[in-house]
Amino acid sequence: MIDQYVPSARLPVPAAVGRAVVLVCVFVCAACGLVYELELVALAASLIGDPVTQASVVLAVMVFAMGVGSLLAKRLRCRAAVGFGLVEGLLALVGGGSAMALYASFAWFGATRAMLVALAVAIGVLIGAEMPLLMTLIQRIRRQDPGGAVADLFAADYVGALVGGLAFPFLLLPFFGQLTGALLTGVVNAVAGGVVVLWLFRHDLGRRARCGLLVLNGAVCALLALAAQLVSPFEHAARQALYGADVRVSVDADGRQLVLTGQPLPGSRRSGGEHLLRFFVDGRLRVSSADEERYHEALVHPAFASGPRSRVLLLGGGDGLALREILGYRQVRSVTVLAQEPGVVDLARTDPVLARMNGRAFADPRVRVVAADAFHRLRARDPGARPYDVIVSDLPGPQGPDARRLYSQEFYGLLARALAPTGRLAVHAGPPDLSPRDFWTVEATLRAAGLATTPYAVGGRVSGHATASARPALPFPGDGNGEPGRVSDQWGFVLAAPGTTPPAVRTAPPPERPALSALTGRSLSSAVSRAGARRMAGLPSSTLMHPRYDE
Repeated sequence: MIDQYVPSARLPVPAAVGRAVVLVCVFVCAACGLVYELELVALAASLIGDPVTQASVVLAVMVFAMGVGSLLAKRLRCRAAVGFGLVEGLLALVGGGSAMALYASFAWFGATRAMLVALAVAIGVLIGAEMPLLMTLIQRIRRQDPGGAVADLFAADYVGALVGGLAFPFLLLPFFGQLTGALLTGVVNAVAGGVVVLWLFRHDLGRRARCGLLVLNGAVCALLALAAQLVSPFEHAARQALYGADVRVSVDADGRQLVLTGQPLPGSRRSGGEHLLRFFVDGRLRVSSADEERYHEALVHPAFASGPRSRVLLLGGGDGLALREILGYRQVRSVTVLAQEPGVVDLARTDPVLARMNGRAFADPRVRVVAADAFHRLRARDPGARPYDVIVSDLPGPQGPDARRLYSQEFYGLLARALAPTGRLAVHAGPPDLSPRDFWTVEATLRAAGLATTPYAVGGRVSGHATASARPALPFPGDGNGEPGRVSDQWGFVLAAPGTTPPAVRTAPPPERPALSALTGRSLSSAVSRAGARRMAGLPSSTLMHPRYDE
């Protein structure tokens, strides 16, 4: 039955054209709404980590808030045109500025999760208020069966969501970036709402309401345009707040922000104090020149201590620092680098300081870089291809963004298949002191994939304890230092090999340079004992269907 409460509207165009304008507005608003949603998920995953949890939080909170917004919109149906104009103006402002607000909260206050929930609630309430008001407006153009009107509105809404979902990764992110893309979406949202209210339904508005909505839409568009002009200064100020005043390089690549601060003393790869070089990915510390050499030697050298070394596979390691250690062995004939982040490789090649630290490893003719997803690349590998003598997994850790796949039993099964019968696999497994369950889950998962394992924990870590800025750095997800006051002085590794005999953990430094005194056979023996003292037995392996790592 048609709602008799809804009066007919005086339109400047025929009813059919008016309906088309409203449906186009529904299409545009749906596309913008989904862009806001995806923007929050993507930015929160970059800043906080754990994309599954961030997506769940945003979706759940936003859908709940949409229901609240739909109920609240019932009070605006008597003045649907004015209400819709207000809703779209506010949605354009909040949604368009949401990326900036979330990034500012992360940079200056660290309260990212609270801001994420607040923005999801606000955007969800405003999106939820759209459909009841649009239903009222379209019924005012031409009364029809409510079921048919709902079908038309939702068809336009779902198609708009499709376009918005595709535009975000393929248009907005690559051409405009996260901040400018969200601001541009807000402008489009405000213009679409203004066309419906200030043009199509202008006769429904009194002079005062019309002037008020015109000022609101104009102010929103002006604010968003001004914010777009200030994106670069804003990002610069945020970087200063995050990393201190010594930011030397900042680039966006692969949808991530890469930042280098400081530089080592001339002629030395290791330095400290004000000359300390740090490499950040999305605000999280990835490399520090204060201790990177110790980390990469502890990761690489035990895997090269015995057996053939001719063919090597390096997973991750786009900074070239693990590659530097691998290339120190004369027996190495070829190294394939499966780069999860090609932008990091480009920076490691072109930045003079980082290139000096990694010994210009990517210029070595023995190195072949493959920009591909490691899981899919190994799965597509020809079973008859030559196996690798050594595989080094220099991935962020079992709580990184790809932990569910790249620390799973299925992935380790692919690595075991690619290993020679006498091969060795070295895996960075996170700190055993702060994340013991994750560390021992990695070890259990390797054993479940048919590999014999020897875990070890190397001390001497100093990075992550402080940064050049006033606020502590947020280390990379999975390194166990995500909570204030909780820092680790250890790195955890697992050395694995085919068969049933656990491989021996000992050092074999390349002959081109002497071993560091801190990494000796005795220190590695202590590292094995240190890890074994915290052993957690009986843990299940982590699989694609049942990931076991803490988020």
